Amino acid sequence: MSDELTALEDWAGALLAKLQPAERRKLNQSVARELRRSQQQRIAAQQNPDGSAYTPRKARQNLRGKQGRIKRQMFSKLRQAKHLKLRSTPDSITLGFMQRTARLARVHQYGLRDRPGRNAPDVQYPERQLLGFTDADLDQIRDSLLQHLIP
Repeated sequence: MSDELTALEDWAGALLAKLQPAERRKLNQSVARELRRSQQQRIAAQQNPDGSAYTPRKARQNLRGKQGRIKRQMFSKLRQAKHLKLRSTPDSITLGFMQRTARLARVHQYGLRDRPGRNAPDVQYPERQLLGFTDADLDQIRDSLLQHLIP
């Protein structure tokens, strides 16, 4: 996967060097929005970048929230645009979680240990890759670059 990403970066770098900084930033913003949308859809489908399903929650959890509704989907608020921030400059695109949500996302991304409550014991969370490139994402980046560069 990293070889494909490096090859895409090398190929696109030469083409993007010819663009003005303002135009590169505008292109980066559109690519970042498309990436965020695809990441949100993948998180909603509860799939890792390789296409496998997330490890399900433990069955004995209380799924009722404060108002009595049942929470059925993991990361439903985490995938919102207010938590999944994007930044684009003429030279880079950054897509990630910020502040407190970044800590929660990191625990699930890498399968770390965390304490779910203040006095709760440590829990080992299974690895659920929230962010990552799929082959479709790389194709989407390449297609949007070509679409922008070819008049």
